[in-house]
Amino acid sequence: MSSLIAQELERIGNASPVAFEVTFSDGQIYRNRDEAPAFSIRFRNRAAEWGIVAFGHIGMCDAYFDGGLDIDGDLGAAFRAGMASGYDTPNMLVEQRNRWHELWHANGSYERAKENARAHYGLGDAFYRLWLDDPLMMYTCAYWRNGEDTLESAQVNKIEHVCRKLQLREGERLIDIGCGFGGFMFHVAPRYGVHITGTNTTTEQVATVRDGIRQKAMEAQLRVVEADFREPQGQFDKVVSIGVLEHAGRDQLDEVVKAHADCLKPGGLGMLHFIGHVSPRDTELFIREHVFPGGWIPALADVIVAMEEHGLEVVDIENLRRHYAKTLDAWSERFDERWPQIQALDPQRFNERFRRIWRVYLIGCAEMFRSPHQKTHLFQIVFSKGNVSADGYPMTRDFLYTNGETRG
Repeated sequence: MSSLIAQELERIGNASPVAFEVTFSDGQIYRNRDEAPAFSIRFRNRAAEWGIVAFGHIGMCDAYFDGGLDIDGDLGAAFRAGMASGYDTPNMLVEQRNRWHELWHANGSYERAKENARAHYGLGDAFYRLWLDDPLMMYTCAYWRNGEDTLESAQVNKIEHVCRKLQLREGERLIDIGCGFGGFMFHVAPRYGVHITGTNTTTEQVATVRDGIRQKAMEAQLRVVEADFREPQGQFDKVVSIGVLEHAGRDQLDEVVKAHADCLKPGGLGMLHFIGHVSPRDTELFIREHVFPGGWIPALADVIVAMEEHGLEVVDIENLRRHYAKTLDAWSERFDERWPQIQALDPQRFNERFRRIWRVYLIGCAEMFRSPHQKTHLFQIVFSKGNVSADGYPMTRDFLYTNGETRG
């Protein structure tokens, strides 16, 4: 068995841009080069080694979470080594596990979609506030305009970038589909003079938004509805959807895109901000099993086809992949710095297994978005209900950058 792993390690080691070391449970050591390793892996038992033989990189993650192996040093470097060698490509057993996950966790019903959303977003605003930007708590890709940006300013940049793309005008009615903790709503409503309805299927986040609306006395401009993304909410002048399509589910993409189209008045503008693949492919099993149950990263091509079928014209597409790498770097740094505070919130829930899963999630996704080999990107699509009119949207993109100042 160890020889099978050794052969695979040699292949990975030859392709790896960094040096690493592996210690097997019997004490044997493998190094891919004669220099100080950027990270080291130590197997604690034979079962962990067998798991890797069977399930490849997923077996390694499983063993790491369960304590069957330890990874010391630069975790990001471990991901770079795996991605550079193609070790993250799923084998047949992993593909089968992914199919079983879809069978048991698909978002086909509203009830299952809510349960899946709450599994991740229902961890409590006290948890998220410790490592997201404060006070907006935007749990989506930020927009890094220059080297002076903080996480807080980069998230405001993102909101303003979206608002410029939407051409927001005072008095308009906007729906924020999947409004999260309400950061977009709270920032935009007083600055642009618009009325915003937020929808969210996560009970805990809805409670946070309602409390914020009440505390800020913004009932005249803001409201939040606890509802599935597919439920009709009427028609609005503008639609914004930031980080929602990833949670539609493998077979629900068409329904969710239709709901976005149904929310928009003829001639209105909307924005889809989502993680997408550049071609149809399975979503990483680790993410689905441990982070976003029921989640599915759609292909950009599939999203565009669904939009066209429901009467939406694609006006503009921008790829912010590199911005997401920086955002995840900021999140993972804060997560590590504030782990003692996170753990103190609930030591049983936020235990060592949780810490390992979330470090793999945050650091691994940062490396995925940074990698020259990966096919997962972050797209912003501006769309109109029907073909946009001559005066319905600027003829060039100059308006996005001629005035880079954000509103106070």
